[in-house]
Amino acid sequence: MPSVKEKQVEKQIHLIKIESPINGTIISVGDQIRLNIKLLNEQIIPDSLVLYLDNERADKLNDLSYSILTQDYNLGTLDIKVTAWKNNQRQSSSVSVAIKSKNVPKKLSYKLIKTYNHDPKAYTQGLFYHNGFIYEGTGQQGASSLRKVELETGKVLQSANLGQEYFGEGIALLDGKIYQLTWTSGIGFVYDSESFKKLHSFSYSTQGWGLTTNGAELIMSDGSNTIHFMEPNGFAELRRIEVYDNTGPVRMLNELEYVNGKIFANVYLTNKVVVIDPKSGEVLSEIDFSNILKSSDKNGDEDAFNGIAYDSINNRFFVTGKNWSKLYEIRIEN
Repeated sequence: MPSVKEKQVEKQIHLIKIESPINGTIISVGDQIRLNIKLLNEQIIPDSLVLYLDNERADKLNDLSYSILTQDYNLGTLDIKVTAWKNNQRQSSSVSVAIKSKNVPKKLSYKLIKTYNHDPKAYTQGLFYHNGFIYEGTGQQGASSLRKVELETGKVLQSANLGQEYFGEGIALLDGKIYQLTWTSGIGFVYDSESFKKLHSFSYSTQGWGLTTNGAELIMSDGSNTIHFMEPNGFAELRRIEVYDNTGPVRMLNELEYVNGKIFANVYLTNKVVVIDPKSGEVLSEIDFSNILKSSDKNGDEDAFNGIAYDSINNRFFVTGKNWSKLYEIRIEN
């Protein structure tokens, strides 16, 4: 049973309001956030004011204005809360702001090396290269699959179907196992990479879009600007980053590939790939593939550009799209 003192603390009291920044403000990393607090009743002066940043106590405030330094915070959401105390009663005011990159992403170019056949019925959702073969995860209800594809011909050498109820998404290879997401079912599957035998399943609470690995963790996109780092055995979330460029959040992150310490991500419904710092979430560079699909390669049923795979031995990339008839080998240039 709460004491009299605890009951006093629980009692509603109106002391302050955060006037600035306004909720939803976007600030460049390194810039100062000017915090201004308004007294709701100038006759009632709080005994103390305490600032919390991302739920961690940051400082005790001596007046109604304060400068928050942003250089030590990750890109993305920063929760700001000020708690006022008066006669053992408290009241808090909160806002959330977003910290974006201050750097314009570098524009990278590519060189087309070779064009290969690609199954135009494959609704490409995941792609990786391993030991001379292309591995592909396809989507669409009732047509979703995991495939091993001969690079030179586009011939499907091996496949496993997901079942009528699943819409397949991203795939990744880690420690002899292939992991495959589904879109909205909240379930993923683990296969033996040689036999395609289904070993077990795992669950997650977001949508499943793209999947890759840094060799220790699985890295997942969910269609937003958030990237999740997952523990491979139980698929528990270890951490996450929010992806921003110099204009704001970069949403609709789709198929992923981890290359030399960076995350390459298709941006859904665009012809763009962004290169992301996996620690900060900053978009470092971007590549425009608007002209890669030639008129002569079109079959009339093409959907969005999606699918990026990397051959680390030969330093080459492969890109394609949903229901595209071609797979393109490229080299990315600075």
